[in-house]
Amino acid sequence: MTGTTGTGNRTPVIVVGAGPTGLLLAGDLAAAGVPVTLVEKRAHRVSNLSRAFVLHARTLEQLDARDLADGLESVGRSLTRLRLFGRLGIDLSALPSRFNHVLVLPQYEVEEALERRAVKAGVDFRYETEVTGLAQDADGVTVQVRGPGGRAESLRAAYAVGTDGIGSRVRQAVGLRFPGRSVIRSVVLADVRLTQPPESLLTVNAAGGAFAFLVPFGDGYYRAIGWRRGTEVADSAPVGLDEIREITRLALGTDFGMHDARWMSRFHSDERQAPAYRVGRVFLAGDAAHVHSPAGGQGMNTGLQDAANLSWKLAQVVTGHAPEALLDTYQVERHPVGRSVLRSSGGIIRLAMAHRPWTLALRAALATVLDKAGPVRRRAAGQLTGIGYRYAAPRGAHRLVGTRVPDVALAGGGRLYEALRGGRFVLVAPRTHPAGQDRAGRLTAARWASGRRTAVLVRPDGYVAWAADSADPAAIDAALATHVG
Repeated sequence: MTGTTGTGNRTPVIVVGAGPTGLLLAGDLAAAGVPVTLVEKRAHRVSNLSRAFVLHARTLEQLDARDLADGLESVGRSLTRLRLFGRLGIDLSALPSRFNHVLVLPQYEVEEALERRAVKAGVDFRYETEVTGLAQDADGVTVQVRGPGGRAESLRAAYAVGTDGIGSRVRQAVGLRFPGRSVIRSVVLADVRLTQPPESLLTVNAAGGAFAFLVPFGDGYYRAIGWRRGTEVADSAPVGLDEIREITRLALGTDFGMHDARWMSRFHSDERQAPAYRVGRVFLAGDAAHVHSPAGGQGMNTGLQDAANLSWKLAQVVTGHAPEALLDTYQVERHPVGRSVLRSSGGIIRLAMAHRPWTLALRAALATVLDKAGPVRRRAAGQLTGIGYRYAAPRGAHRLVGTRVPDVALAGGGRLYEALRGGRFVLVAPRTHPAGQDRAGRLTAARWASGRRTAVLVRPDGYVAWAADSADPAAIDAALATHVG
């Protein structure tokens, strides 16, 4: 039986999609005191059929700023070298980050941590609720939904964010194209037990026209991913364990005694990016905005960093502490990052699939360069882990503006990312400044643990909003008025 209710359910922000990106975004908004409704068409459960398995350094820093990283580190396992395939890998031990490694753990562990935080912050969850339409006007957004039992309802908000994946209803509703193409077809997946588990935590290689990847869940099962050149069948075609065994033997030399598959599937991997992440009062983040190959494990990480960039800006605007023009910087800052991730992940998968002599030679040369050339290795590691990205700064701005701030030590024994846990701007100066106390709980004032003379205003997402080489009180006051409101 279906029913209908009228409009009137007004909330500042509606987030559509309760994956990692939507959970972090909604949790941030609620923690900042902004009421938010999170709409999810699935029933309330966290699936163990994870798609992502690694957290990179920049994402771990963002989670540290939300007091979640240490808990996830305790259940995951870290690797200081990320092997991409064959000899090609990247050493992360020298990363200028507290998290100089990748953390290997299933996506559902991340979702559970983010959901607990969102629930505690007061997010209004609407499970088993599907978006059926969306319209916007000068004053807000109306989202049509169908809830449990087919009950139709209209939700009204000032802004809406689509974090609802590759088939995003929100993206379709605002008429945005999703240009791109399929990179590889007939990728097979299975969750299996292994009679002889591999020695390495992440096992990956490409050989003999095949590619395979193995990673443990931690419960005795392994996720196996495989692809074989020349196999072009529909995603709906059945998958057998014998097919996965054969691909794994070709790529890895053994199938490790695969048995007892609890789940098998087939999919294709796309490279796509929406031309805009904002249309009026509607935003896109995560897979709704960009999708790419799983090579390098950048998908979930990029989406979480989208959310960290957008959440504080929405909170500033909704609470009246910043002009709406601040929201335009989301597109300016995150769209180029999404485009860069498409290029890097696409490059990795094409090298993994290489079979012509010149592409194989290029792959071997790249492996040598990454091992021997420090600047190239650092740049590749910075891009893969997210810590190497910086945002564009206004003309004439200080050289630090737009850069990621590492987890510096603060006077009194604290760390910057601990100071960011309140979701506030952090002013780090050589001495305390009275203006730092007059921002209604939206600013944390701190001092360098060292004798550094630079004054730096750090955004809630850990990037520099403003900096000066001397702590002039008038300049600091002006910066706080501009950025903190």
